[in-house]
Amino acid sequence: MIELVLCTGNPGKVDELRALLPKDFAVLGLLELGLSTDLPETSDTLEGNALQKARYAFAQCGRACVADDTGLEVDALNGAPGVYSARYAGDTKDPALNMRKLLDALRNTELRTAHFRTVLAFVDGDQERLFEGSWRALSRMRHWAPGGFGYDPSFCQKGRRSPSRKLMPRPRTASATVRVRWRSCWCTCAILSGGAEGIPRAAR
Repeated sequence: MIELVLCTGNPGKVDELRALLPKDFAVLGLLELGLSTDLPETSDTLEGNALQKARYAFAQCGRACVADDTGLEVDALNGAPGVYSARYAGDTKDPALNMRKLLDALRNTELRTAHFRTVLAFVDGDQERLFEGSWRALSRMRHWAPGGFGYDPSFCQKGRRSPSRKLMPRPRTASATVRVRWRSCWCTCAILSGGAEGIPRAAR
């Protein structure tokens, strides 16, 4: 059994990744270990934030740690909001305000493409590795009912009519946030298990 500490205080995210990883991986959350969930996120890149959180948690528990950071990168906005996605409309991190600001920013452009990008950092004291997953999306330019992961309700996968939050939580049809984490996590699993041949083709 390969044990991983997921650097989050969100039980839902822990359950999400447990369901996505192979059965020979045991995922533990910070709360289960009695560790602080107040993790540093002061970098101006997704890579920096993921590494910050993984290093911080490893220093507390001495176990293999995995941390992620996800951002929405919109082509018409030169990659914004990116690493600032969660607080795009302010430090309150209100998803509805973030979506409203984003849709307002896109109102006068026909370029509606974007991608959700997750960077996952693995730290175990012997090595530090970064993995990445991304998911191409198209803005629907409307507010959907609350739900999903942050910006998901306003985006759909190219070729689909449903917003990404309505896609079922399976590898090929997961919501944007789940899907990019799935890809990144499979890369981590392959490294820990001994090779890239363990990475499903869709995750590469």
